[in-house]
Order: sequence, then C-alpha cells, then structure tokens
Amino acid sequence: MKIHLIAAARPNFMKIAPLYHELASRKNLGPVIVHTGQHYDLNMSDIFFSDFGLPAPHIHLGVGSGTHAQQTGNVMIAYEKVLFETKPDLVVVVGDVNSTVAATLAAVKLGIQTAHLEAGLRSGDRTMPEEINRIVTDSIADHLWTPSPDGNDNLRKEGVADEKITLVGNIMIDSLEMARQRIEAQAVYLDYGCQKKQYGLVTLHRPSNVDHPDTLKLLCTELARISERLPLIFPIHPRTRANLEKFGLNHILADNDNIRLIDPLGYIHFMNLVFNARLLITDSGGVQEETTYLGIPCLTLRPNTERPVTVTQGTNRLCTPADIFDTFTATLDGRMPAGKIPDLWDGRTARRVADLISRM
Repeated sequence: MKIHLIAAARPNFMKIAPLYHELASRKNLGPVIVHTGQHYDLNMSDIFFSDFGLPAPHIHLGVGSGTHAQQTGNVMIAYEKVLFETKPDLVVVVGDVNSTVAATLAAVKLGIQTAHLEAGLRSGDRTMPEEINRIVTDSIADHLWTPSPDGNDNLRKEGVADEKITLVGNIMIDSLEMARQRIEAQAVYLDYGCQKKQYGLVTLHRPSNVDHPDTLKLLCTELARISERLPLIFPIHPRTRANLEKFGLNHILADNDNIRLIDPLGYIHFMNLVFNARLLITDSGGVQEETTYLGIPCLTLRPNTERPVTVTQGTNRLCTPADIFDTFTATLDGRMPAGKIPDLWDGRTARRVADLISRM
C-alpha cells in the first residue's frame, strides 16, 4: 500500500515523523514523504527532517512562498501531476496550512482516498486562514482522525457522519516522546545565560500580532516589562524580525539585556528551551499542546484557539497584548490553576493510525 504523507510547514514535519516511522516498520505499508516546499528556509523546514531521523523527501514540489491563493493553486497543480504519475492508495494530510487543503483537493478530485490527521480543530474565527483550511479539508476528506473529543463534536455539528470520524489522540505528543531523550540531553538555555525554570520563552508570528505597528509596539513594550521580572529568550520568526525592522521597533528588544533575541531553532533545541522554561508566551498552535502535556504555563496571545482542550483541561491561558502583563504576573505568582493531560495524549497515536490504515 503506497501512502503519501504531505509535509509543508514546520509543524507538519513533526507530525508526519512518528507516523512515517511506524508505517515504515510494518509490512506492506509504504510511506512516501511529499514535501510541498511551502516553507523553504533551512531553519524553518529541512532541519526538522534531520531532527526526526527522516529521509530526504521522496518527492519535493518546490512551491515556495506566495499569497494564499498562489500557494494553494501551485500545490494543487504540482501535486496533481505527481498523483497521475505515482497513483498512491492513500494521501494523509496534517495540520491546517495551505498545502493541507490543496493536497486534499487534488487527491479527492482524482478519487484517491484521503485522511486528515488532526481533524476537527476549530477556533470559530473565520478571519484566520487556517480555520478556512481546516473546514474545507474536513468537509471533503474521507477519513477524519481527531486529537481530542471536542474535534469529534465539532465535526458532528457540521454534519459529518460518525463512520468518518475516529479519535486517535495527539500526534504531536508522539513526536515529543520520540525525541525526548535527545531533548533532555541538551542544555540550550545555558547558551543564553539562563538557568532552568528561570526564564520565559517567547514565539510570535501571527499577522494580527506582528503586522500592525501599534500592536507590535505594545507587545514589545510589554515584553520589556515582563523581562524585568523574568529574563526572556525570543527565537524570532522571519516575519516578525522583518516587521520589527520595518517599523523601527527592534531597539526596544535588542537593547534590553534581559531579552535574548535568537534565530529560529530546530525542534530538538527549541523543545529543550520549552522543557526548561518557567512559562511560554506565544501565538503559535502546537506549543499550546506541548506545554499542556508538560505542565508548563502557556500564555497565548490570541482571542481564541482551535485547541480549547488546552484551556479547559490544560495549562494554556488566552490573553491580549493589553492584558499580557497581568496574566503573566498572575501566572508567575502561582495564581493560575494547574492543568491535566487530555486522554490519548500518550505517545501512541501513530500506532493507532497505522492500525486504522492496515485495516483499510
């Protein structure tokens, strides 16, 4: 059985890795890595293949950057040609990037079975391009594999038949556990003059936070205030770095001795910083799950999340640029409730998915 695993952006590589290794270990299941090339910066993509022991992509579409329409259209055009040539039995897409919906559309229109791993996540915010990608992908994919019960509920509300939905757990936890030994062998925080649990880790990249001068200035000012109580390590996304320079705000962070601005890191080094951080400040998606699993406070600079289980059960708290300092203070002072690990976040999701594929 020939199975295409679609990888495009940074989180995708983490999600396909445990599934690739599980499928490759089984007889008659042949995983093929298809890299769309949506992210092409070395630190943002290719390094993740080496971090997870993955081979070089078997197929590389080389799409590159562009507008949402350009990326989606170019992936569909390029991947359709590959589908005609290779004729896979199953296409597995992960996450919610443009390549996710594009590969699903191309495969479904050719009558090829498709599965969405991490299906059913919803933020309820259709101004987010990722939300549109999630809705469209789940509406046309044949198999919907969810990470938590709220995903099943969301799909049922949208009229999806129960037989298409399977709760499999969180594949990101498989990735974390697969790499845990290598993660814990590092002490990356020492490179930046920090000690265990005595620093905060920051990641910011969403347009709503970094594309508007006033919002980005407020965030920089609040991060500077926060750093007076807790030193910060800030791996800067290329988009954020460009806007800091464009808006003349870089000095607010760069001139602060309590804030370490660094380049994006590979998964192993980044997760070592996560493991040892006192708390995280982020607007990302996956790290909300990883911190919940690890029991580390996470302050998410968004009005909503497609991973509400990290708030209702976990250690995640939503906040705004205006109230981030108060939320940080409450967290640092121990005034936030402790979380718990959701069911099936146990490092065995890839095994459950491979079992499902074996029965197809």
